Amino acid sequence: MTPLPPHGFLRRRSVLRALGVAAARVWLPGLGVGVAAAGRAEASEAELTAFEVLRDEDGVFLNYAVNFELGKGPEDALAKSVPLFLVAEAEIFRDRWYWRDRRVAHAVRVWKIVFQPLTSTYRVTTVGGLSQNYPTRDEALVALSRSSRWKIAEPGQVDDGRHYLEFNYRLDITLLPRPMQIGISGNPDWQLSVKRSQRIN
Repeated sequence: MTPLPPHGFLRRRSVLRALGVAAARVWLPGLGVGVAAAGRAEASEAELTAFEVLRDEDGVFLNYAVNFELGKGPEDALAKSVPLFLVAEAEIFRDRWYWRDRRVAHAVRVWKIVFQPLTSTYRVTTVGGLSQNYPTRDEALVALSRSSRWKIAEPGQVDDGRHYLEFNYRLDITLLPRPMQIGISGNPDWQLSVKRSQRIN
């Protein structure tokens, strides 16, 4: 199936308030140099290892799994207890030959992962406020990199075969403390993202 051209991906949403995270003006010694230095190891390219769109009388649902590794910069930041934010975004559009395609549904999930040095565990928090601790970083990343039967549209929002889905999963650096954003903007070490477009039958 030929991927559809991108159509309005990455509409920025402010989710800091939903997560209860203040963009504090924090500077961790040594962190700025580590994440801003060019030529450091980059994150491996993220890939979708599972992707399935399901539609039934209850609505449209998405199953997905993303495989990735953090780059040196995000890895160092996480080890210093800087929270990282991973975002999954799904948009459904309806074809319109006479004008731009119309967006009929939009769903977003945001996860915050932070290392807790006192317990040596990783805490994963969702926008809804649900939190869970994991003993290892790998277990925590697996938990926030996949979803099963995620509802992305109500039954009445998709009524025929003229709809398609645009999906994006990314590490969102715009949710980091502002001083950090200046040091890592444009650094490929922090550019973790994977996209997919697919028709909905």
